[in-house]
Amino acid sequence: MALIKSISGIRGTIGGKPGENLTPIDVVKFAAAYGSLIIENADKSAPVKIVIGRDGRISGELVSGLVVSTLVGLGIQVVDLGLSTTPTVELATKAEGAAGGIIITASHNPREWNALKLLNSEGEFISGELGAQVLERAANESMTFPSVEKLGSVTRDDSWMQKHIDLVLDYPLTNKKAIEKKEWKVVVDCINSTGALIVPQLLSALGVSEVIILNGEVNGKFAHNPEPLPEHLTQLSNEVLKQNAHFGIAVDPDVDRLCFVCEDGSMFGEEYTLVAVADYILSKNAGNTVSNMSSTKALKEITLKRGGQYFPSAVGEVNVVQKMKDEQAVIGGEGNGGIIVPDFHYGRDALIGIALFLSHFAAQKKGGLKSFRSNYPDYFISKNKIELERGLDVAQLFEKIKKKYKNNPINTEDGLKIEFDTDWVHLRTSNTEPIIRIYAESNFETTANNIARKLMEDIRECSTQ
Repeated sequence: MALIKSISGIRGTIGGKPGENLTPIDVVKFAAAYGSLIIENADKSAPVKIVIGRDGRISGELVSGLVVSTLVGLGIQVVDLGLSTTPTVELATKAEGAAGGIIITASHNPREWNALKLLNSEGEFISGELGAQVLERAANESMTFPSVEKLGSVTRDDSWMQKHIDLVLDYPLTNKKAIEKKEWKVVVDCINSTGALIVPQLLSALGVSEVIILNGEVNGKFAHNPEPLPEHLTQLSNEVLKQNAHFGIAVDPDVDRLCFVCEDGSMFGEEYTLVAVADYILSKNAGNTVSNMSSTKALKEITLKRGGQYFPSAVGEVNVVQKMKDEQAVIGGEGNGGIIVPDFHYGRDALIGIALFLSHFAAQKKGGLKSFRSNYPDYFISKNKIELERGLDVAQLFEKIKKKYKNNPINTEDGLKIEFDTDWVHLRTSNTEPIIRIYAESNFETTANNIARKLMEDIRECSTQ
């Protein structure tokens, strides 16, 4: 079906033909290309170590086995965390003094997908430059494997999820005492992946009184579309009402995205996860913020109100992280529920996000999560997508649309962002799926939907010209 090579890693559907899908041959080739480059760039005074982990996908064990064997074949010492989360692997990579890391997950994509997310020694996504070298080396198959005397080794380490929880509890702004006092009852949608192994344990450690788990069997057979969008969280909403719970929590399969459901079953809004956490951090530590340009303008408003500066970045975690470093941001992330707390680690992390969100919410004197949500602006983002036809020249398509809206303010740093007074629409190709994403924001839901619908019509019209 698809093989996508981008700043988000090597991602594709399992099965099919090599080079067109993520087949075992492709997994070995890209793992070998990455591993050989890590060896070349690593300190030669010690054996090269790479940390790996996987989410709960059906193909996870297969892909993990191929990656481990390939890295061992290159002479690398592999630390295998087994079932884990993306932020856990990121933390472990740096703490273990590894030269790199590989997370085997396709994040929010459906179960037929899998991917290799590639990390550097800091536990951050590799640069675009190194990523290009990985792709080139894989295409040329210019890898050399050592003799049998120099094969690598594998160490299994299942301790890192507990270490991750401990680090969250030890973070200075985590207020466990305030959370414990609330005696909350919480429903968690773990989407049949590794969130089931860590989110309930974190909540219990934070002092949440009762945790009800939905889709807690780690089998990769996702009970619904795994992207934590409102239309996919009806089961969670219904269960929050049924259980008379204080709120609900949803994560994606690799636990780097986070969203909340209010006590009445309504959505807190994935865009506002970052806004609320940023508000909490900025109330304690003044500073700058960053989010990608597809995220709500509410973050900018909160940042300015707290005396900081806001900076937009191109979409993609590596881009957000780089902008955060450039601008010395104290908090950043993406409007998809991705929270990045730089003095914890430079990676989207739903676990530190949960701790900080609940610490902030626990400080509210009265009222539930619905009341807490009213502290923030009520903007609406209409999130849509159009599947890409094979052979479509997206650059040419965007150029036609750009000409059509030449009298409007336009940003071309990442796709095409067009402003309409206080509203905006952002068109860009996805890093993770063969689609064009169309996001529009307005003070009114109907206006946001209408802007998005108009641009989708423009895309269809211009693609046939």
